[in-house]
Amino acid sequence: MNAHDEDRVVKLLREALPTIDGEPEPGRDLWPAVLKRLDEKPAMPPWFDWALLGGLVGLAALFPSAIPVLLYYL
Repeated sequence: MNAHDEDRVVKLLREALPTIDGEPEPGRDLWPAVLKRLDEKPAMPPWFDWALLGGLVGLAALFPSAIPVLLYYL
């Protein structure tokens, strides 16, 4: 790239990306809201996670030789 191309790229980038005026930080602290949301409802894994776990346990019970293969992909 020559200097003319570099100037053109810089100009295009400045037009495409807005300038950040003021503070780029949020107006308030978000961490207390995150903690409140986590305390409201405990995270429960969906039913298909339990189904996958049950399938893996069943596979390991029926085919014990598959255990090293499963551990390899973890």
